[in-house]
Amino acid sequence: MLRRAWKPLAATTVLIGTPSYLYYTFTKQQTFDLAVKVRGADGIPIMANRTFSLLSQNAIKDRLIENASSNSFSRPDSTVWRYATASVAANDPLEDAHADAIIARDPSDPSAPGDWLFFTVMDGHGGPHTSRLLSKTLINAVVLELSSLIHSSDVPKSGLLEKLKLVFRTSSPKSREDPQNPERISLAIRNAFTKLDQELINAPLSVLAANLDAESIKKNILPDLSKHPLALQTMLPAVSGSCALMAVFDTTHRHLYVACSGDSRAVAGIWEENEQGQGSWRVEVLSEDQTGRNPNELKRIQSEHPPDEAGSVIRAGRVLGGLEPSRAFGDARYKWPRDVQDILNRAFLVGNDQPMRPPPSSFKTPPYVTATPVVTHRNFDFGSAARPSRSPASRFVVLATDGLWDKLSSEDVVALVGGHLRGLKGVVSKTALPELVPTTSGAPTVEGKDKKRNSSSGSWSFEDENVSSHLIRNAFGGGDTEALRKLMSIPAPIARSYRDDTTVTVVWWEDGQEGTAKTVTFSSDNIKAKL
Repeated sequence: MLRRAWKPLAATTVLIGTPSYLYYTFTKQQTFDLAVKVRGADGIPIMANRTFSLLSQNAIKDRLIENASSNSFSRPDSTVWRYATASVAANDPLEDAHADAIIARDPSDPSAPGDWLFFTVMDGHGGPHTSRLLSKTLINAVVLELSSLIHSSDVPKSGLLEKLKLVFRTSSPKSREDPQNPERISLAIRNAFTKLDQELINAPLSVLAANLDAESIKKNILPDLSKHPLALQTMLPAVSGSCALMAVFDTTHRHLYVACSGDSRAVAGIWEENEQGQGSWRVEVLSEDQTGRNPNELKRIQSEHPPDEAGSVIRAGRVLGGLEPSRAFGDARYKWPRDVQDILNRAFLVGNDQPMRPPPSSFKTPPYVTATPVVTHRNFDFGSAARPSRSPASRFVVLATDGLWDKLSSEDVVALVGGHLRGLKGVVSKTALPELVPTTSGAPTVEGKDKKRNSSSGSWSFEDENVSSHLIRNAFGGGDTEALRKLMSIPAPIARSYRDDTTVTVVWWEDGQEGTAKTVTFSSDNIKAKL
């Protein structure tokens, strides 16, 4: 009797037990160990193993799209513009930022109709304060400078002296210079960056000056302004710092301006076909990484300081051995004189328990860092009228903070975007992608770091709808799912030792393709102002 009852009982155990085992296996939180630097009991850093939870593939996807967005719009000239942005944090909070704006030309503008398109990425350091401020102000500053240039009065003066000059003029009058020629536009963008940084750096000084009375000055008494409503609001963006990279598209003249302050990078991909119809993506690097490892930056900085500082202004590729980007907004520790740093620190920060770090030991003749950008100009057709046979767009521009370029080369990025636009799906080996998406070299990359990039072996993944999320996924592991999961599972602040905050914006445009594009109607959300 017992023997007959055993069989159904055993079968029931198997039916119940197996699913329970599978449930336990697949719901148990997976973990991984990682060697991290910690401080021992004596305060000396040591390496120790730490266990971290391993994010699921769905959680990874959620993080990749958490800060992702995409937009498209069509214009009367039949051009469809598309852009996508994504950010993934390594710091908490994220120190990167980005901004964009579409601004229609005012009808009174001699070059109307047309638009100005602005795209920026900001790579903050020492906190998010500077980058966040720039995301709200940098485009506006450039727009203001361009508007002043375009609408500046150029009417001849009518005074007696001017009339005498006309009577006795011995040479033919000079033709009026076009205020919108590329040189003047580039200078306006450059000036906007410089002026904004000056305002940012001088803001705490203005607050201090407004709160110094005659008696305090006479007795040399420094007021405690730590509780002033503008204390941290002005000091933190000045003391922290941020690189900034901006692309400005002038659709009327089909010009592209790229302004770079720091080590973010802009890269373009241009599809070109030969007479046999065979095509490839030409890689055009639109900016130089601005660090002490860039020979041009090293030469510039050395020329701006006394000869006896030639060996110390840049050490190990960093400004005074500390700051990696050689151009940046904020970073007042490298710009304010020592006595100014001391005064502002005591007036605003000490009372908030957020004192400034002292300047580097070799700090002698500031400023050592500038926000003035290098501005380059190109025709945004890039000399190519060819349209790819298997992709809706023949040109695109990628703007990204250095978190992307730490992991991927300019050639990698162009191939990955080209493949995404072509519609590749699934996992593609790194050795196979050049055959599917061939690239050629145009303007070369000027590296700003001693990079250790992903191995040439392995695979790429084509699964994300957002092209910027697609680039970040491949920077952090691509087709190697386990490597991707581990890298993105490392929490802040430990994550910063393995990857950086990463922000990517991709812009591409399609001429005459508006019939097949998903477009949006222009509204106040799309066109924010007139220039």
